Amino acid sequence: MSLPWPSFWNDVPERDRAALRECVAELLINGVLLGHDGRAREIYLVVRDQYQQHLTEYLAVLNLELHADPEQPILQARPLAGECELVVRFSKDETLLVLTLWRVFDEAQLEQRQEAVVVTAEDVHARLKLYFEHIEPPSPSHLDRMLAKLRRKRLIRYRKSEDDERFGDSQIEILPTLPRVIPFDTPAEWEQQAALYRTNGEEAKP
Repeated sequence: MSLPWPSFWNDVPERDRAALRECVAELLINGVLLGHDGRAREIYLVVRDQYQQHLTEYLAVLNLELHADPEQPILQARPLAGECELVVRFSKDETLLVLTLWRVFDEAQLEQRQEAVVVTAEDVHARLKLYFEHIEPPSPSHLDRMLAKLRRKRLIRYRKSEDDERFGDSQIEILPTLPRVIPFDTPAEWEQQAALYRTNGEEAKP
């Protein structure tokens, strides 16, 4: 059974309503709409060209900010820090991974601004050991599970190696959605946050 279309969006013609519904669902479930191809591309173009203001006002009720990436076909609902209750809880291990990927992305952008930052699982493992040297890095299976979670949340693209013996060759593309989930203005702010997880095991909210 379909619920009635909301009266506050009566100006949206019938032909666009399915796309707007799907976009809202994607933003509330995953926080991100990646409009690179297929149906997602169609939805992205409809919303980008006609309904950004609609979504901006709708998400504001939830203390979410709509961000349209100026360089890639991405729409992202960003929670306002300390005000939005719709946030993902990360374990300590997941937080360390997100912090590591943020640092990798930031350093790559400082060297040469690029649309895609791609690393291997082996690279990530080495960076974890570098940034958090007193913490035991995750096993391949644990890292695989964490990367799969970040992929579901549209923070990365992840292609696991087909050869289990070569898990380190797995490809990870860090999307610009990830640094916007945990925004730091400077590496010094990153360092301050990272220091919290070098000494305790509490869960974190990005």
